[in-house]
Amino acid sequence: MTVHHGRPDGTGRRFALVCSRFNDLIVTRLEHGARDVLVRHGVADDAIDSLWVPGAWEIPIVAKAVAETGRYDAVVGLGAVMRGATYHFEIVANHSAAGLARVALDTGVVVTNGIVTVDTMDQALERAGSKAGNKGADAALAALETVDLLHRVTSDS
Repeated sequence: MTVHHGRPDGTGRRFALVCSRFNDLIVTRLEHGARDVLVRHGVADDAIDSLWVPGAWEIPIVAKAVAETGRYDAVVGLGAVMRGATYHFEIVANHSAAGLARVALDTGVVVTNGIVTVDTMDQALERAGSKAGNKGADAALAALETVDLLHRVTSDS
C-alpha cells in the first residue's frame, strides 16, 4: 500500500490571498498569518498577492477570476463573518464557503477557506492569532500541502 501526503513546500509556487475588508481588524491578522506561513515554507514574498474585496460575499467571485488566470497555484479566501441578530450571517457564511468549494471544483485550482464564522469578536480574535491559533495560517498551510499532493499525484500517473 502506498500512502501519499502533501508536503508544505512552496518553492517556486504562487499564491493569491483574497481578503475581506469587512472586519479588517480580524482579516488583517489572518492575512499576516497566511503570508507568514507561505514565506516560512519557501514561497517568495513577491509570489504572494493579496486582493482585498468589500466582504466575505465577494471572495468567491474574485477567487474564481484569480484562479482562472492560471498565474496561481492556489487561492486562499480570508474573511470574518460574525453572527448578528438576523439570518444574514447564515447566508453569507454558507454561500461564501460553498462558493469557494465551487471555484476549486470548477477550475481545478486549489482553493482553501480561511473565512472564520463566529458568534463574537472575542471568538474571531481567538482564531486570528490568539488561543485558537491563526485560521489564515491554517488555510495557507492546507493550500501548500494540497498543491504539493495534487502535483505529485498527477505527475505519477
